[in-house]
Amino acid sequence: MTEVNPTDATADPDREVLGWEQFGDATRELAESVALGGWLPDLVVAVARGGLTVAGALAYALGVKNCGAINVEFYTGVDDRLEVPVVLPPSLNLLDVSGLDVLVADDVADTGHTLRLVKEVLAQHVSSVRTAVLYHKPRSVITPDYAWRVTDRWINFPWSDRPPVAGLPPR
Repeated sequence: MTEVNPTDATADPDREVLGWEQFGDATRELAESVALGGWLPDLVVAVARGGLTVAGALAYALGVKNCGAINVEFYTGVDDRLEVPVVLPPSLNLLDVSGLDVLVADDVADTGHTLRLVKEVLAQHVSSVRTAVLYHKPRSVITPDYAWRVTDRWINFPWSDRPPVAGLPPR
């Protein structure tokens, strides 16, 4: 894990900004840390939505073709969240993953509640489960098995740094 240097003169002291090019380098480094440990998953599971891009990049870098996703709602806005994370349909068929070695991928372990929920659900059905995130926040209730960086700052991801495209109907 790389510790973010909050005293870096070029860095915004309140924000960690991840661009698309840096995302490619970050996921590659994250995949290398998984591979160097000698453990390779049979399946990469994304925590949707933030983990979808991370999981796809990790699966390609690790040569894993078997991918899935678990939809979890916890954050409903900036610093606004439900009391506990909730798994939403459609859900991964847990019978299909029985006995597999699974890597759960997400963008950030912020509070860690979402990552912990997904790990606990999968652990009841798979051979082994490990977790990988781009960012691990020190306050997280779970320490991911693999993390690219540790930070306590707000993170601007390239996939969520702009509002939805204009002209969409309100939700």
